[in-house]
Amino acid sequence: IPLPDPGEGGPVYPGGGWPSPSTSRVRVLNAAYNYPALRVTIGNTRFSNRLNYASVTNYGRVPTGYQTVTITAPNGRVYLRRSMPFQTNGLTTLAVVNAPGGLGLLQIPDSCCSPGNGMASFRVGNLAYNSGPLDVLMSDGRVVYSDLRFKEVAAFRRIAPGTYQFFYADVNQAPMPPAMGIDTMDPSWLGVYPPFQTFGSLYLDVSGGEVYTVYLLQNGPGRNNIQNMILVD
Repeated sequence: IPLPDPGEGGPVYPGGGWPSPSTSRVRVLNAAYNYPALRVTIGNTRFSNRLNYASVTNYGRVPTGYQTVTITAPNGRVYLRRSMPFQTNGLTTLAVVNAPGGLGLLQIPDSCCSPGNGMASFRVGNLAYNSGPLDVLMSDGRVVYSDLRFKEVAAFRRIAPGTYQFFYADVNQAPMPPAMGIDTMDPSWLGVYPPFQTFGSLYLDVSGGEVYTVYLLQNGPGRNNIQNMILVD
């Protein structure tokens, strides 16, 4: 079937051929505490044969539309099988998380506008099933995010290059305005712990132009036993 002439309706593809199928880019993160390594398949694409806890795959491509996600043990035991939508030209992390009585899936958009001017981008996501709502704050008292609940991933913020120390706590304080970026912290605050109970901390060296996502993962059976997983894109 001949293609239409330019301007006569319908797309004309370079070279006179048909376009390749639309795809979506996705990676898989294993945040399922107390499970063995996972085998992950999306549609007809095997993403991992043994994805250990607190590990993430590289981005791979899957056809857009609804695809069946299958999570199994290495011995073939099926933990979860679910049909999920994948958008054209999408960029997502698919997190395997704990759920009541088994496993669940969480799709997390990874697209982020470049902050420009030598800045970086920063966000925190709570994938710790054993945690309550957490505040993310700095040792100088600024609250970056408040009431970050399980399966909630905060919006990206601009952050200036430098060295930072963040803490996880429940302080019931108002967060910084959403549009406000995170500027550099006075070095005298590094190593200074807040005068209240914290559930963990994070040292982060930030370089301009990078995109930082810090995922909080479960690190024990107790309440608010958490650990950091830092991804830099």
